[in-house]
Amino acid sequence: MKALLLWPIMPNSFWSYQETLDLAGLRATNPPLGLITVAGMLPADWEIRLVDRNVRLETDEDWAWCDMVIISAMIIQKKDFWELIQKGVALGKKVAVGGPFSTSVPEFALEAGAHYLILDEGECTIPMFLEALERGEERGIFRSPEKPDVTQTPVPRFDLLDLDAYLAITVQFSRGCPFQCEFCDIINLFGRKPRTKTPEQMLAEFEVLYQMNWRRLVFVVDDNFIGNKRNAKVFLRALIPWMKERNYPFLLLTEASLNLAEDDELIDLMVQAGFTMVFMGIETPDVDSLAVAHKEQNTRQSLVESCDKITRAGLQIMSGFILGFDGEKTGAGQRIQAFVEETGIPQAHLGLLQALHNTAMWTRLKQEERLEEGLMDFMGSQKALMNFVPTRPLEEIVREYIESFWNMYDPMLYLKRTFRHFNMMEGKRPKGKRPLTWHELRLFPIVCWRQGVVRSTRLLFWWQLLAIALRKPNLFYDYFVALSFGEHFFSFRHEVKAQLEEQLEAWKQQKQAPQQEEANLQLSPVT
Repeated sequence: MKALLLWPIMPNSFWSYQETLDLAGLRATNPPLGLITVAGMLPADWEIRLVDRNVRLETDEDWAWCDMVIISAMIIQKKDFWELIQKGVALGKKVAVGGPFSTSVPEFALEAGAHYLILDEGECTIPMFLEALERGEERGIFRSPEKPDVTQTPVPRFDLLDLDAYLAITVQFSRGCPFQCEFCDIINLFGRKPRTKTPEQMLAEFEVLYQMNWRRLVFVVDDNFIGNKRNAKVFLRALIPWMKERNYPFLLLTEASLNLAEDDELIDLMVQAGFTMVFMGIETPDVDSLAVAHKEQNTRQSLVESCDKITRAGLQIMSGFILGFDGEKTGAGQRIQAFVEETGIPQAHLGLLQALHNTAMWTRLKQEERLEEGLMDFMGSQKALMNFVPTRPLEEIVREYIESFWNMYDPMLYLKRTFRHFNMMEGKRPKGKRPLTWHELRLFPIVCWRQGVVRSTRLLFWWQLLAIALRKPNLFYDYFVALSFGEHFFSFRHEVKAQLEEQLEAWKQQKQAPQQEEANLQLSPVT
């Protein structure tokens, strides 16, 4: 079998860092970890080509060469996903699909024409798919309620990637999360019992990247790295000597729940292992909204104190915030903005609440008849309206969102809080001898020119850059990377504002049309 593995185009979003990538000469933020993991599960006698369409587009020759197309996608990629399925079918190729979007909304891929749906986790369903092919079956949907033992998952096929195209390479330690946040689909996809790989597995994956001369960011893409704290500590204790022996070749980042602040040992182990950033779903400083979302783990301690503790230990925080919870009071956007300024968090991912398919929230809103079917096409982006009827006026929420997003990524405010955030760091990070790449060397003068010469931030930029260099030279690289990410946000906020205002106006007109029609009927003469 000749299989062409395709990863659809990722629209510009908070996470694409597109402006920064362009300045650095990079093509994409992360590679498709799911697809290269699947590639490691396919038969050894298959010929495989992988095309990440964010790096390069497949050619006519690629299409002519393959017998089968295998496509994975997330919801934000749905447009290109649909078009790729239809192109494969039109060219007479067998099309197999999988990934989180197909698993959550299989009818989308079926309607597009996919022949095989390999859903849920591939360790269970890929063998079913291969057996069906052996039997000559022309179509099939493969599902499994079982959660696989990830200690049997093969090393991803990193060799299929153009490593130089990416900002960060991804690995995965665990699947699943013990919490029950109503809006989150992770527990639907991976369950509430975190399953982890062994330290030996993880070090084997790291060794492959090391031997391939990767020397930049490695993103441990677990939805909650500390979902199983005991196993996370076992892994970190094995990772620390491995990183030390190789002079800390990678900058590590991951995602974790805010209860990390409750475990001093775990924080210290992460820092000593070379983790420099952690993404945390804070969601909102409004405790009532956290209770509505069933995010009680964020209510046990002061959010500000928890963030400050993690930052002081030496971990840069990235955070997620949401507007639009049920019962939310006016001014929630301003309160989020104030929280971000108080904690100094540079990258604050602010989004409007979306009801993801088959989550507890989706089920509840469907029962309450509050889902807005007409807005489903816009899901998955920071530039999309909410897809349900909120408890306060939609226009009020969207206006708050636009204002808060715009203000948070004002260049002057961004530079000020980034400086405060790094100034707070007191923990001793281990020193590495990682060489700079040409991408980083290219990015440095461009950011200096934009923020230190062109913009009104020029005096602040040079003063803060010098202060960090003198006071905290070990943080200089990470600080500058944070500034460079700002270039994406300074540009992206214009896109968010323009597209949301356009959608809001269209939504208002759509709502007004039936009212106007009814008024016209009432005024028309009886015939």
